Amino acid sequence: MAIRSFFALGAVLVIAAAPALAQAPKTAPSPAKPAPEPPKIDRLNDSQSWPAFAETAKNAKACYLVGHPQKSEPATLKRGEIHVSITHRPSEKSYNVVNFVAGYPFKDGSEVEVAVDARKFTLFTSKEGAWARDPATDKAIVEAMAKGKQAVIKGTSARGSVTADTFTLAGFADALGEIDKACGMKR
Repeated sequence: MAIRSFFALGAVLVIAAAPALAQAPKTAPSPAKPAPEPPKIDRLNDSQSWPAFAETAKNAKACYLVGHPQKSEPATLKRGEIHVSITHRPSEKSYNVVNFVAGYPFKDGSEVEVAVDARKFTLFTSKEGAWARDPATDKAIVEAMAKGKQAVIKGTSARGSVTADTFTLAGFADALGEIDKACGMKR
């Protein structure tokens, strides 16, 4: 009796699954796509204050340098990573792109002030980043940094905290020369 019940249950399962099996695709499943190759990143210098890199992914090259502040105020304010970067992307005809990351979300609609020695510039903000409004401003900031001694970047957080991050520019010009060379940029 138990064997008959077992076969009856099996028959019910086969009949119940038949419509689903009839609707199953007749083609073989497509093979899995290969994982994309990770970008190749080369360090261009041994500077601790302004390391420079060249990155190649999908035959497109990007060259960039990154600096971290020597001093951040207020020192007691809890923040994420703080840095400024300069990036060249020759395939996009994009050079000298300045990006400042504050380690906190900026106040909506706020601007960031960049002072390189006596020269001042303004960046627009979005989330935790700040950028120049146009390529001419990017280029002017980078040229000032290459000749300057210090950059101070001031911003306002979404909570209203005013911050000032001080970057020493020692080694900046050399790191800039490395990314210019790696990405074929002539000054």
